[in-house]
Amino acid sequence: MARVTDRRRIVRFRLDGPPSRREDRLAGEEPLEIRLGARAFTVTMRTPGEDFDLVAGFLVSEGVVSEPGEIISLRYCAGVDEQGQQTFNVVEAQLRPDVPLPDTGMERHVYTSSSCGICGTASIDAVRKSARFEKHDDDGAVDLAVLASLPERLRAGQKLFDRTGGVHAAGLFSRDGELLCLREDVGRHNAVDKVVGWALRAGHLPLCGTILQVSGRASFELVQKAHLAGVPMLAAVSAPSSLAADLAEKTGITLVGFSRGNTLNCYAHSHRIRAE
Repeated sequence: MARVTDRRRIVRFRLDGPPSRREDRLAGEEPLEIRLGARAFTVTMRTPGEDFDLVAGFLVSEGVVSEPGEIISLRYCAGVDEQGQQTFNVVEAQLRPDVPLPDTGMERHVYTSSSCGICGTASIDAVRKSARFEKHDDDGAVDLAVLASLPERLRAGQKLFDRTGGVHAAGLFSRDGELLCLREDVGRHNAVDKVVGWALRAGHLPLCGTILQVSGRASFELVQKAHLAGVPMLAAVSAPSSLAADLAEKTGITLVGFSRGNTLNCYAHSHRIRAE
């Protein structure tokens, strides 16, 4: 069975003493194959857990679905490892008959790689065309003190990080700072997809009036996922990329970076931040 964590024997070295042997706990990382009906769609590396949320969120990020009724069912397909144990590493999504199947060939609409060679303008235009929700009408403000407190609130809920120190987190918050959903994964994009998938399956899309706080940097990919889910504000504890800032500006998303302690930087649409 797929494991969220794994125990390993290690040798710990230190400058002020002899080496010691101990047991350490690592975050699990295993492949997940996503199928659309009987068709193979993609494989992603993820931390096992909340796999149905991950698949649902990934399909939102791909522009395939935007409402829960478009996914008829999600189920694990049979698969065994070398020891003959069920792996739970293949999920089949059955889509409603009227939902067009995406292209499963080489030309996919996932703009995630910094080295993919896609023109920035073309990438932004493609994301804007595939989105079903708009942020321009969601102009509700968030208090600066609330926004600045979200990294600490996110960190307080990171139970898997406490055990392994090796995962990213994404948290969905209301404008008053209430935590609505938190997911962790070895991949920051997977953590966001798990949050979006939870929201889709609960019937909460579009995510108007919310803030998506992430534990790492703000990449183009994460802004893309926020846009396709209808999230008006994305905040990160580290830096955004230039293309992420461009996409946020053109799609109406408030983009925040370096949110640490008493300061934060806003790179697009600062009108949603209410400061004294």
